[in-house]
Amino acid sequence: MDYPDFIQDLPSLDVPFPDDVARTHALRTDDALVVYFTVLKELVVPEHHHGAQWGHMFFGRLELTVDGETRVCTPGDSWDIPAGARHSAIVDAGSRFMDVFEEPDRYPLRAEP
Repeated sequence: MDYPDFIQDLPSLDVPFPDDVARTHALRTDDALVVYFTVLKELVVPEHHHGAQWGHMFFGRLELTVDGETRVCTPGDSWDIPAGARHSAIVDAGSRFMDVFEEPDRYPLRAEP
Protein backbone atom coordinates (compact mmCIF):
# COMPACT_ATOMS: atom_id res chain seq x y z
CA MET A 1 0.00 0.00 0.00
CA ASP A 2 1.29 3.43 -0.94
CA TYR A 3 1.13 6.50 1.23
CA PRO A 4 -1.90 8.74 0.61
CA ASP A 5 -1.54 11.38 -2.11
CA PHE A 6 -1.16 14.25 0.35
CA ILE A 7 1.91 12.54 1.85
CA GLN A 8 3.33 11.66 -1.57
CA ASP A 9 2.93 15.34 -2.49
CA LEU A 10 5.24 16.41 0.35
CA PRO A 11 8.76 17.50 -0.65
CA SER A 12 11.51 14.92 -0.92
CA LEU A 13 14.84 15.18 0.86
CA ASP A 14 18.45 15.14 -0.23
CA VAL A 15 19.38 11.91 1.58
CA PRO A 16 22.60 9.91 1.13
CA PHE A 17 20.81 7.08 -0.71
CA PRO A 18 20.24 6.78 -4.48
CA ASP A 19 16.71 7.46 -5.78
CA ASP A 20 16.38 3.86 -6.94
CA VAL A 21 17.01 2.65 -3.36
CA ALA A 22 14.82 4.92 -1.20
CA ARG A 23 12.18 7.62 -1.66
CA THR A 24 11.31 10.24 0.94
CA HIS A 25 8.45 12.60 1.71
CA ALA A 26 8.99 15.07 4.53
CA LEU A 27 7.39 17.60 6.86
CA ARG A 28 9.68 20.10 8.56
CA THR A 29 8.80 22.23 11.59
CA ASP A 30 10.94 24.54 13.69
CA ASP A 31 11.46 21.66 16.13
CA ALA A 32 11.56 18.41 14.13
CA LEU A 33 11.73 16.66 10.76
CA VAL A 34 9.16 13.95 9.94
CA VAL A 35 10.21 11.66 7.09
CA TYR A 36 8.14 8.97 5.36
CA PHE A 37 10.49 6.45 3.74
CA THR A 38 9.75 3.96 0.98
CA VAL A 39 12.60 1.49 0.45
CA LEU A 40 12.79 0.15 -3.11
CA LYS A 41 15.94 -2.00 -2.75
CA GLU A 42 17.66 -3.31 0.36
CA LEU A 43 19.06 -0.31 2.21
CA VAL A 44 22.16 -0.59 4.36
CA VAL A 45 22.57 2.39 6.69
CA PRO A 46 26.11 2.48 8.10
CA GLU A 47 26.73 3.21 11.77
CA HIS A 48 26.36 6.89 12.63
CA HIS A 49 24.95 9.17 15.33
CA HIS A 50 23.02 12.43 15.63
CA GLY A 51 20.22 13.96 17.71
CA ALA A 52 17.29 11.92 19.00
CA GLN A 53 15.20 9.91 16.54
CA TRP A 54 11.90 8.05 16.85
CA GLY A 55 10.42 5.78 14.19
CA HIS A 56 7.54 3.48 13.35
CA MET A 57 7.37 0.59 10.87
CA PHE A 58 4.26 0.47 8.65
CA PHE A 59 5.24 -2.33 6.26
CA GLY A 60 8.30 -4.54 5.80
CA ARG A 61 11.22 -5.31 8.04
CA LEU A 62 14.35 -3.65 9.34
CA GLU A 63 17.21 -4.84 11.47
CA LEU A 64 18.21 -2.01 13.81
CA THR A 65 21.38 -1.91 15.89
CA VAL A 66 21.60 0.75 18.60
CA ASP A 67 24.70 0.95 20.81
CA GLY A 68 25.60 -2.65 19.90
CA GLU A 69 22.15 -4.18 20.54
CA THR A 70 20.28 -5.51 17.49
CA ARG A 71 16.54 -6.00 17.13
CA VAL A 72 14.23 -6.78 14.22
CA CYS A 73 11.37 -4.34 13.62
CA THR A 74 8.23 -5.36 11.73
CA PRO A 75 4.86 -3.64 11.11
CA GLY A 76 3.55 -2.02 14.28
CA ASP A 77 6.98 -1.74 15.93
CA SER A 78 8.47 1.59 16.99
CA TRP A 79 11.99 2.58 17.98
CA ASP A 80 13.44 5.38 20.06
CA ILE A 81 17.10 6.26 19.49
CA PRO A 82 18.53 8.62 22.12
CA ALA A 83 20.63 11.61 21.04
CA GLY A 84 24.22 10.56 20.40
CA ALA A 85 23.53 6.80 20.31
CA ARG A 86 25.52 5.00 17.62
CA HIS A 87 23.16 3.10 15.33
CA SER A 88 22.90 1.33 11.98
CA ALA A 89 20.21 -0.50 10.04
CA ILE A 90 19.50 -2.95 7.25
CA VAL A 91 16.08 -2.33 5.71
CA ASP A 92 14.34 -4.83 3.43
CA ALA A 93 13.15 -3.78 -0.03
CA GLY A 94 9.48 -2.82 0.03
CA SER A 95 9.58 -1.42 3.57
CA ARG A 96 7.68 1.72 4.53
CA PHE A 97 8.36 3.54 7.77
CA MET A 98 8.39 6.95 9.38
CA ASP A 99 11.29 8.55 11.23
CA VAL A 100 11.03 11.72 13.30
CA PHE A 101 14.30 13.56 13.93
CA GLU A 102 14.70 16.15 16.68
CA GLU A 103 16.98 18.05 14.28
CA PRO A 104 14.72 19.86 11.79
CA ASP A 105 17.69 20.31 9.44
CA ARG A 106 18.90 16.68 9.60
CA TYR A 107 18.46 16.42 5.81
CA PRO A 108 17.94 19.33 3.39
CA LEU A 109 14.90 19.52 1.18
CA ARG A 110 15.66 18.44 -2.36
CA ALA A 111 15.80 21.31 -4.83
CA GLU A 112 13.08 21.19 -7.44
CA PRO A 113 14.40 20.61 -11.00
